[in-house]
Amino acid sequence: MQNGLKKALVLSMLPGNLSYVERFNLAKEVGFDGIEAPPITDAEEIRRIRAASETSGVPVHSIIYGGWHAPLSSADPRTVERGIQDVQAALQCAKELGADTVLLVPAIVNESTRYADAYTRSQQNIRKLIPLAEKLKVVIAVENVWNNFLLSPLEFARYVDELRSPFVKAYFDVGNVLAFGWSEDWIRTLGKRIHRVHLKDFKRSTRQFVNLLEGDVNWREVRKALDEVGYRGFLTAELGGGDANYLRDVAQRIERIIAGV
Repeated sequence: MQNGLKKALVLSMLPGNLSYVERFNLAKEVGFDGIEAPPITDAEEIRRIRAASETSGVPVHSIIYGGWHAPLSSADPRTVERGIQDVQAALQCAKELGADTVLLVPAIVNESTRYADAYTRSQQNIRKLIPLAEKLKVVIAVENVWNNFLLSPLEFARYVDELRSPFVKAYFDVGNVLAFGWSEDWIRTLGKRIHRVHLKDFKRSTRQFVNLLEGDVNWREVRKALDEVGYRGFLTAELGGGDANYLRDVAQRIERIIAGV
């Protein structure tokens, strides 16, 4: 850990044929400081993950909820209600696993959902979730994804600010903006709103995600920007999975990013 930056990975990157204890121990062995887990509703599975986390000393720092299946921007009240209930369950899961963050895809713009409607509906529905987030002390972290929404850093910043809660912040994905922007610019604009960071790399020429340090992300500038805005916390790789050698290599790539490449 350097300058308060910690290496993490999503749980799905670890071999699924291992027990939770083995997966968490492997994450620690190859050099990771934290894990981001999917939302879990089964009490026994939550217990096993929590035990694996405590045994290994590797915390679950965030729940990668998403929200594509039941967007809070939907015009269908039943879809929205399901989405709200699922985010509530994810917040509760985070609390039980010792995490302080739930990643949320806030809205989806498509042929049936206008941009303006997605903006207002999703904010209205996130406001319904804030009391529970405050009670559990779990941050709802809105992420920038390829959902045709929050397409500029200025708008992303405004969207978060308008919700007026310390429990709604930004989950910034470094690779996702390369298709239409520059990661370091987004970081400097979002500033203190950034609560968590996802690491991916992207090649503009082929429009493909690639391994860290193999795409067009300007990692040196990203690292400088993170320092400038005072970001301290987890840098979570969101990549394909693999064996111990592959995972160790990913951890070493993150070390290079933290060191300034």
